[in-house]
Amino acid sequence: MKYRKIPEETVRRLPMYLRAFSLLRTEDIQTISSRQLAERLGLNSPQIRKDLSYFGAFGTRGVGYPVESSARRIREILKLNTPQKAALVGAGRLGTALVAYPGFSLFGLEIAAVFDNNPKKVGRKIGPVKIEDARRISTLRKRTIRLAILAVPADAAQSAAKTLAGAGVKGILNLTPCHLQGNRRVKVIDVDLASQLGILPYYM
Repeated sequence: MKYRKIPEETVRRLPMYLRAFSLLRTEDIQTISSRQLAERLGLNSPQIRKDLSYFGAFGTRGVGYPVESSARRIREILKLNTPQKAALVGAGRLGTALVAYPGFSLFGLEIAAVFDNNPKKVGRKIGPVKIEDARRISTLRKRTIRLAILAVPADAAQSAAKTLAGAGVKGILNLTPCHLQGNRRVKVIDVDLASQLGILPYYM
């Protein structure tokens, strides 16, 4: 199946579905209807059915989605059925908090390397991970780490992204307020926390 033709918004919702199915397993729920799932996620059931239909038959009409197998299939689709390691570039306050964040484990993700260009931080540990000199980013290729999180100042973002691409990284979660210039070999997802927070007062 050529997943690249799946709408990007559908792919962005898959982790949400995986989280829901994973929580349902802890509640010992075996099956769930698209309506019930939609209520939990704040979505509409036709959207859920359409999203999952892109990947073949998931559930049974009148019965619902089997929780265990649905979670397993979404993991396979997202290529999370094997553990994935990521590198973090930027060991500031945000980066430090991310290393300690337990939510990555649900998706089989582990921050296995941390880099910073501040000599005073190099060699220190954040949890179990030792901070490395940013000049060692090139070693990621040998370590088969293909995912990265970018949490550096905006003026350093483009340069860091270029270095990551040169080290064989294929996906970057960009937490900087900087739009990265395109590289067709690297998928970039932007998450600007400050701008998202800035939207909320409009609705107050």
